Amino acid sequence: MTHTLNLWRRQLGEVPASVWERTDLDTLILADNGLTHLPPEIGGLRRLSTLDLGHNRLTSLPAELGRLTGLDAFLYLHDNDLADLPDTLGELRRLRYLNVGENRLTTLPETLGRMTGLVELRAQHNRLTTLPESIGSLGDLRELWLRGNAITHLPPSMAALRALRHLDLRENALTELPEPLAGLPLLRHIDVRSNRLTRLPEWIAELPALEKLDLRWNSCAPSPALLTRLERRGCVVLR
Repeated sequence: MTHTLNLWRRQLGEVPASVWERTDLDTLILADNGLTHLPPEIGGLRRLSTLDLGHNRLTSLPAELGRLTGLDAFLYLHDNDLADLPDTLGELRRLRYLNVGENRLTTLPETLGRMTGLVELRAQHNRLTTLPESIGSLGDLRELWLRGNAITHLPPSMAALRALRHLDLRENALTELPEPLAGLPLLRHIDVRSNRLTRLPEWIAELPALEKLDLRWNSCAPSPALLTRLERRGCVVLR
């Protein structure tokens, strides 16, 4: 039996104290309530599987968020005013989906690498310039959404993301395709629209699963031979 408390768009301003008594909850939805503060009592809801704090005005998160080790489905933190994330987030090792998009993040915590259950990570529209080296520990990660940041490079450990299928790097500051992507066996879709690419490396044609490469709005003019190699193996190239 599931226990859900849906307080979406109730104009609460703050979380009612009665919520912290609901230790039976597995789903708590507090989205779009104008929240500016999340009290440490959140750590007492140890049975939560899904927590939605999106579309609020949170500027920080309590360290007690890391006590929610039962979170194994979704954690929505998008569209807030967060400048950083607590290191304790790394304790959420069973979590499968994390959305921290639309905030003011300049870095992601190095403890991100402990969140080995992640299948999808969304960090779009922040102020990131790279990712923590620990991201290479996310061996089950399939989708990584990084649109609208200021990323100039990716860490070498990205080469270990051998389950990655979808990579969105649109609207960043890349001058070349990151070398760590070479050889990723399941990578199907790379979106690098609106970057600063001037060339395309030969290894891109060796990605065995690549189906779509979006190069639009770059100053990149791939050689006809390289384009032919990609198209012959079934990869759609948009430019």
